[in-house]
Amino acid sequence: MALWSPPSSLPLLGLLSIIIFLRPTSVVTSPSGIRHGIIRKPSSYEPAVVLFREAPAFRNGDACGSSDADRIHVVMTLDANYLRGTIAALLSILQHSTCPENIDFHFLWSHFESDIFSSINSTFPFLNFKVYRFDSNRVRGKISKSIRRALDQPLNYARIYLGDILPADVRRVIYLDSDLVMVDDIAKLWGVELGDKVLAAPEYCHANFTNYFTSAFWSDRALAQTFDGRKPCYFNTGVMVVDVEKWREGGYTKKVEEWMAVQKKKRIYQLGSLPPFLLVLAGNMQPVHHRWNQHGLGGDNLEGRCRSLHPGPISLLHWSGKGKPWLRLDSRRPCTVDHLWAPYDLYRSSTSSLEE
Repeated sequence: MALWSPPSSLPLLGLLSIIIFLRPTSVVTSPSGIRHGIIRKPSSYEPAVVLFREAPAFRNGDACGSSDADRIHVVMTLDANYLRGTIAALLSILQHSTCPENIDFHFLWSHFESDIFSSINSTFPFLNFKVYRFDSNRVRGKISKSIRRALDQPLNYARIYLGDILPADVRRVIYLDSDLVMVDDIAKLWGVELGDKVLAAPEYCHANFTNYFTSAFWSDRALAQTFDGRKPCYFNTGVMVVDVEKWREGGYTKKVEEWMAVQKKKRIYQLGSLPPFLLVLAGNMQPVHHRWNQHGLGGDNLEGRCRSLHPGPISLLHWSGKGKPWLRLDSRRPCTVDHLWAPYDLYRSSTSSLEE
């Protein structure tokens, strides 16, 4: 069953979440004027009309359970400019899953775009998903300008509000960015033991942690003492296992917001939503094997130059940084690692380039 409000009621949705739930056997009747499978071109900021190819139907293996305890909850954001990446990420997750029908996707978007919904529906007709509205006004006065414009978008901060947005029966989620592909069974990541921690993610303790904060932070004795008693390491917020119940109970949304307020006054970091997460949770989280976030493939946040893979096993490839694989492939100047993303690209015009 799909829940849908007519266009005339959309102004009222500022007070409510938009929730759209699609079961494998559902038939969705779109409002007049919606064209299934047609979206704005996601590889640039200029609107255009494109199509995605339909993905195959992925079915559960014989050993898959069917109870609520067997469900895996994945949260991602939806943005027209990143939709091509989202589609590739979805395909990779389903393709490598032993129990793809047990995955429930929870999408967050900042404003209603019917073409995005119809595109996902037509590309993945058997997908289990819900869509929730994230009110951008919650963060507009809290965001400070960072070193890259994309990091300043309100939707980039939606992950802070998972405890408020998701229904109470969703107690644990995997949060994923849209610029990644998974090459392993997501059930393995879902099975990570959190213990008494609210969050699990790969840690990178070799990174220079001091670089993530300004001299104004380190020179302020009270602020610099934030990490006393902890051994903080960098972690990337694009791949996280989150205990949503503990997040709510511990008031972590408020804790992150408090650091965003400090940032507005004193400019204690340069990046977007990452540093306040580090301030609250670095050194107090459950580490996950590095194979689950081979990050930085998009280069740094300013130049986006090509980078090679890190040594070791890989379960997830992440194009964090400025360079996105679909943009570099379209420009005919891809990095070597971008060819690892290309097989999951369902964008129709990419067919010829993949077959060359």
